[in-house]
Amino acid sequence: MARTQGSHSDITGPRIRTTALSLFAQHGFAAVSMRQIAGEVGVQAGALYNYIPDKQTLLFSLMEEHLRELLQTRATREKPADTLDRLEDFVRFHIRFHLARPEAVFIAYMELRNLTEENFAAIEDLRRTYEMELEAVLRTGVEEGIFSIPDTKIATRAVIAMLNGINTWYRDSGRLSLEEVETIYWNMVRQAMGHA
Repeated sequence: MARTQGSHSDITGPRIRTTALSLFAQHGFAAVSMRQIAGEVGVQAGALYNYIPDKQTLLFSLMEEHLRELLQTRATREKPADTLDRLEDFVRFHIRFHLARPEAVFIAYMELRNLTEENFAAIEDLRRTYEMELEAVLRTGVEEGIFSIPDTKIATRAVIAMLNGINTWYRDSGRLSLEEVETIYWNMVRQAMGHA
């Protein structure tokens, strides 16, 4: 099927991904059709298949792209040597990175159930890689006697869930600045880990 007049692959491909991300976040993966994505982008439905083989692949690629960007950004960041400082750095990084990508975060956590078994396993591996960094910090803190945590795996998931919750309510126009919110969350995380 011919491309819509005036479309270009280097523009249309990214527009498909941006549009799909927005539609999946607004309506849910199951409720969005390839025809709907095509209509929003301004191409014929059949033209989508020049860029992506199917909706499942599109969902997986959006999740994978988000998590790979997260891991790459985290890997290039210089991390403090002190354990408590490393935990604070993780908390502040997580908040800022995810607040800038609310739709990608929503999809990465809420649409896991719509992945095939193979795609789910691949996404879980990427998520586990990120979580393992936090868990290693918490485990080190327990070994050093600065944290009191009965189960570092549960604590890791609890911290990430708490930090992700900011995306549902924080607004730039609110009464607190992002820096103030970060500091409040950092203090809550620190205290929850048993550090006075």
